[in-house]
Amino acid sequence: MTNRTALISGASIAGPALAFWLTRQGYAVTVVERSPELRTGGQAVDFKGATHRFVLERMGVLDEIRRQQTGGLDQTIVDAEGRPLAVLPGEFTGGDVEIRRGDLARILHERTERDCEYVFGDSIASLTETAEGVDVTFKHGAPRRFDLVFGADGIHSTVRRLAFGPEADYVKHLGHYYALVETDETDGGPAVMYNEPGRMAATGGPKANAFFVFASPELRYDRYDLEQQKEILTTAFDGGGWRLPELMEMVKRSDDVYLDAIARVTMDGYSTGRVALLGDAAYGNTLAGFGSGLAVVAAYVIAGELAAANGDHELAFRRYDEKFLRYAKVTRNANAGPFLAPPTNLRIKLRDQMFRRRLLLRLMLWMTDKLATDITLDEYPALARQC
Repeated sequence: MTNRTALISGASIAGPALAFWLTRQGYAVTVVERSPELRTGGQAVDFKGATHRFVLERMGVLDEIRRQQTGGLDQTIVDAEGRPLAVLPGEFTGGDVEIRRGDLARILHERTERDCEYVFGDSIASLTETAEGVDVTFKHGAPRRFDLVFGADGIHSTVRRLAFGPEADYVKHLGHYYALVETDETDGGPAVMYNEPGRMAATGGPKANAFFVFASPELRYDRYDLEQQKEILTTAFDGGGWRLPELMEMVKRSDDVYLDAIARVTMDGYSTGRVALLGDAAYGNTLAGFGSGLAVVAAYVIAGELAAANGDHELAFRRYDEKFLRYAKVTRNANAGPFLAPPTNLRIKLRDQMFRRRLLLRLMLWMTDKLATDITLDEYPALARQC
């Protein structure tokens, strides 16, 4: 057991997953989250392959995730008249098991809230590393010192900016934006998806919400300004066919709109001194389909390497970097934007045809499973003894 302290920024998936493993080694863990409360809802996330299942089983959460899974429903691609053109199979979008991000965050929070400290409605303001630890100041709370600091705070990571440098040095805009909107429809209806060149809208399924993707150069806006996000989205879909005018009216009425760029994080290493990054902060690639799996596997590896190194963070972080620079390669070239919102009618038709070719689809599923399992995980006996 150890009496070392750790600060984790971010209470979505990667942060609570790391807190789960560190508290079982005796770390006194604090998780700080900018939002005033645990965020619910959000788009579906998925896990695929034996590696993801292994970690979730070791955490004891796989059965609960399966009980709350969204089902990976087939999605019908339609034309402007609502006529079916192709079917996007649930097995392609939903992996082995799919769950809403907020539901997964709640499961992980419930597994860790008794063993660590959660601080909502605050964020890190500065980091100063010393020989004794990392001195941290917060936007609202009193300054504190921690032995280790972890950034699990997403693509727009504050920890990465403070410890590694400006966001622009690591995050590349990939030419598209996406938005998730809670609508006022009482019934989600069948899951359908509609395309126009450079635009995509999807609705339906078990939750009454809508999902949008559109091509755009990089925009400057306040990510916390609801009305500004609504204006950007409605302008992007102005003049569209199908149900787009109706959906844009729902956007205007919605109190829950999340808009962000499809972007990719590229780094040569995920640690510096006593600070390490994991999840989207380190190797995020929006909508690429591997983010949740990379997050939980990284949490397991970081905690396991710290245990194997008897708390020697320099050795543990070096081993983590070595393992994940290879494993996270799946995020380095993918770009979901042109796939979800192809730039021309021809590209839309070619994409739709792919889903009618079962052999090609099975090959793609095999490749994604191979990429998800392309890491050899150690058993980390010290972690096994704690579970």
